[in-house]
Amino acid sequence: MADRMLGEPLTRRDFTLAAAMAILSGVAISVSGCGGGGSSSSPASPSPASSTPAASDKTGTISSNHGHAATIASAQLGATGGITLNIQGTSSHPHTVALSAADLSAIAGNQRVAKESSNDASHSHTVTFN
Repeated sequence: MADRMLGEPLTRRDFTLAAAMAILSGVAISVSGCGGGGSSSSPASPSPASSTPAASDKTGTISSNHGHAATIASAQLGATGGITLNIQGTSSHPHTVALSAADLSAIAGNQRVAKESSNDASHSHTVTFN
């Protein structure tokens, strides 16, 4: 982003990087790759690729990321049965991450939670929140 010329349009990549840096400056969230597993959960919820997360949402960091996005809406943090989070983002293929009610409670309490995504397109990612 530092090599952009003044007046040059902001690219999606630059915007995503700036948004991620802003989020990470206030809430440490990381996502890393390869793995699977999870627990019983509700239907997959979308993780919008182009919307900016609300301040009370929790955004995960994704290992070996290539366009995926992991955001838990603040309304989902209290889910009593857990959720399955869709992390496709702008990537050409999907992945999901299963989060139990205990995981959501820990994330809401700013505790670090790392989960493996589903294995799609012959790989998976580790998603880390807080």
